[in-house]
Amino acid sequence: MEILLTAATSFEIQPTIDYLNRNGGSVSVSPLITGVGSLATSYALTRQIGSSRPAVVIQAGIAGCLTDKKAGEVLVVSEEVLADLGVWEDERFKSLFDMKLADPNGFPFTNGRLVNPHTSLLAQTGLERVRAMTVNEITTDPQRIRWHQQNTSAVVESMEGGPLHYVCLQTGVPFLQLRAVSNLIGVRDKTKWNIPFAITRLNEQLIGLLKKLEKERS
Repeated sequence: MEILLTAATSFEIQPTIDYLNRNGGSVSVSPLITGVGSLATSYALTRQIGSSRPAVVIQAGIAGCLTDKKAGEVLVVSEEVLADLGVWEDERFKSLFDMKLADPNGFPFTNGRLVNPHTSLLAQTGLERVRAMTVNEITTDPQRIRWHQQNTSAVVESMEGGPLHYVCLQTGVPFLQLRAVSNLIGVRDKTKWNIPFAITRLNEQLIGLLKKLEKERS
């Protein structure tokens, strides 16, 4: 089994990379650091999948939270909303689908969302499944936060999840997205964030998942 393990930054998955370097195993895991944001992620994933098609892509990273999840909680994303692909108008957001510029059920979208159809993979994580939203500009404005909370039902926010879902759905490669909560979204006060704990918990879950996949392979 060839697994592509991807993250926006190396520090988010470094403990897992260190573990793999020490232990190896029967499952081949290739790390890919895409860079931050939708453009970098889309390019890096498309290029890598085109040159060496993996059996599974696992994206892992930290995330801001729109609900009451605690720092360090690790979740698996079952569906993505592209939360800023459109226009803010009349104090609300209008998506490409609202503006009739795209079909909300045109592949790879389902009701305007990018849904992970690989339910058995999702179940293998043993994690709570949530909806996430992807943005190109980190959300800090209280009005926009309230709008997203009331209208997207997203639990976490990232800048790379949507491209993972889009590219993998388009190429037919099974995928997973794991996110560890590091902070509540809002004003960027990093004294209230807990990035080290989020990374620790993320990598504990990630290593456990890789061990499970290796056991099933053997």
